[in-house]
This record gives sequence, C-alpha cells and structure tokens, in this order.
Amino acid sequence: MKNLFVKIAAAGMLMLAPAIAQAAEGYSTANVNMRAGPSTRYPAVAVIPPGSSVEIRGCLSEVNWCDVEFYGGRGWVSGQYVQALYQQRRVYVGPQYYRPLGIPMIRFSVDNYWDRYYRNRDFYRDRDRWSRGPDYYYRDRDNRDRDRDRDNRDRDRNWRERDGDRDGRDRDRDWRDDNQRDDRQRDDRQRGERQRDDRRGDDRRPDRRNFDCRPGDPSCDE
Repeated sequence: MKNLFVKIAAAGMLMLAPAIAQAAEGYSTANVNMRAGPSTRYPAVAVIPPGSSVEIRGCLSEVNWCDVEFYGGRGWVSGQYVQALYQQRRVYVGPQYYRPLGIPMIRFSVDNYWDRYYRNRDFYRDRDRWSRGPDYYYRDRDNRDRDRDRDNRDRDRNWRERDGDRDGRDRDRDWRDDNQRDDRQRDDRQRGERQRDDRRGDDRRPDRRNFDCRPGDPSCDE
C-alpha cells in the first residue's frame, strides 16, 4: 500500500514537471521597453537594460512577442530583443525555438492580464478601449483629439467673429464721432466768421453821404 502511494506521488510529480518547466531563461540584448501588451503601441511599464536576465513565461504563436518577468514585474518584449541559451549558444527567441526551449505558446487578453498585473497603473482605467486593440485605442484617441481641435477652432472663430463685430462697431462709432466733431468744428468756424463779420460791421465808419454836415465842418467841403 505504501509503495502504491509513492508511485502515485511520483506520477503526480512527473505530471507537474512539464508545467514547472514551462519557462526559459533569457537575456535582453538592448535597452528595451517592457510593455503592457504585445505591440509597441501598448504603454511601457519598465525598461530592461541590455544583458539583464528575464524569465520567459510564454510567447505568441502569430507574432514574435513574449511575456517575460523582470524583477518581479511582468510585461511583453519583442523576441528580437531577447536571447536564450540553446545547445550551448545564444539564439534570438523565435517560434522555431519555443518547443526546444520549453516556452509555451500563449494568448493575450487585456482584461485578464491587466487585472492580474496592472490594477495600480494609470492606463488601467482605459482598459475597455485598450481591450479592443491598440489600433482602436489610438483611433479613438485621434478622433477625440480631432473633435477637441475642431471645438477649439470653432471657439477661436467665434471669438474672431465677435472681435470683428466689436471692431466694426468701434469703427462705426469712431466714424460717427469724427463726423460729429467735424460738424461741430464747422459750426464753430461758421459762427466765429459771422461774429467777426458782425464786429467788422460795427467798426466801419459811416459813409459821409449818410449824415448831414454841420456848418463849419471841414469834411463837408469835400
């Protein structure tokens, strides 16, 4: 009976061994961003220096991106920046080496992956848009930016139109003020001329022919 339990335990360990071995030691070959998803368009979560050791937890079958662990953090790195030891030499991680290196082929889901590793990150609140893919996220963001730019242009145009109307009103008021000032100056000038004419009329000496000469007045002899 005891031998039976030992055999069962050994069989269990053999069954667990492939799962435990489903990872590979790798090395970064450059300063590379570890990202929140398998694309350069996903947010960067860390920078892995060249020559750093990473644990390769799995890779995608359709594109050469791998889920790696670096100093307790998790993220995605392109296989062209990660090497692993294969038959005593380092090779860049590619689909042809997944099985020999013991790297499982996995799938990526924003919801599951981000719920597990990125709940405290700022970009986590946008996971609904990111879950549709980075292209959708950026297209949606570009549309929002275009809408915001259009709103800003509309506001600027409205401001310019209001400023133009105000400038037009100011010009009309200035034009009316100038005309009124010219009219006042013209009236003042005409009034001054009439007053001068009146004063000159008062200062003119009366024509000799308009008064009677008195006897003995020398001017009457002319």
